Amino acid sequence: MILADSRFNQCTAKSVGSVVEHHPSSYWEQPFSQPYFDNTTRRETTTTVGQSAYLHCRVRNLGDRAVSWIRKRDLHILTVGILTYTNDQRFQSLHGDGTDEWTLKISSPQVRDTGTYECQVSTEPKISQAFNLSVVVSKAKINGNSELYIKSGSDINLTCIVLQTPEPPSFIYWYKGDHVINYSQRGGISVVTEKQTRTSHLLISRALPADSGNYTCAPSTAESASVLVHVLNDSKTPIRP
Repeated sequence: MILADSRFNQCTAKSVGSVVEHHPSSYWEQPFSQPYFDNTTRRETTTTVGQSAYLHCRVRNLGDRAVSWIRKRDLHILTVGILTYTNDQRFQSLHGDGTDEWTLKISSPQVRDTGTYECQVSTEPKISQAFNLSVVVSKAKINGNSELYIKSGSDINLTCIVLQTPEPPSFIYWYKGDHVINYSQRGGISVVTEKQTRTSHLLISRALPADSGNYTCAPSTAESASVLVHVLNDSKTPIRP
C-alpha cells in the first residue's frame, strides 16, 4: 500500500508539474488576458481643412490600463483616458462606457496637423498602434479661363469641379456677385450637380448683357472658385458688371 501511495503521489506530482509547465504565469500575465488592438479599424484618414477628423483606436481586454494618444512628430501627449493633456483644445478623446473604442477627435484640423498619431496602452512594456492623418485643402475649379467672353444670345455654360475632397460636398451653390443665383428671377437658368463626381454645371440660356458679372462656385467643404463673364453686345465690346 505504501508503494502504491508513493507511485500515486509521484504520478500526481508529474501531472501537477505538467500543468505548471504549460501555465507558468499568473492570470494577468497570461496572453489571453493582455490588452491587444483590434486591427479592423481604418489606419489611414484623409480630411479637409476645417472638417473634424476622427481616428478610431479599438483596444480589447483593456482591464485597468490607460489609453493615450501621442503625436508622433514631437512625442507630445495629447490625451490620457478621456482627459486632454495639451493646451490645444482642438484635440479630444471620445469614449463610450462599456466600449472598446477610444477615438481621437481633431476639431478644425489644419494642414500642419498632417502626420502620424499613436494610440498607446499603458502595459509593460507599452504597446502602440500608428494612425496616419492627411489634412488637405479642398478647392473648387471652374473649367476654362478666369474670364469668359461670349456673344449676346449665346449660352453661358460653366462647369465646376471640386478637387482634393475625401467626401462629396453636401451642396454646391452658384453665386452671381454676392447673391445666390435665383432661378425665378429669369427663365433659362439650370444647375445640375453630380455629388459623386463632385461636379456642378451652370447653364444660362440666351445670355444678355445684363448677365455679365462675376460667377462663383461655392461647395460646402471647399474653397470657392470664380470666373468673370462678359456678354458682348452687337458692338463686341466687353460689358463690365
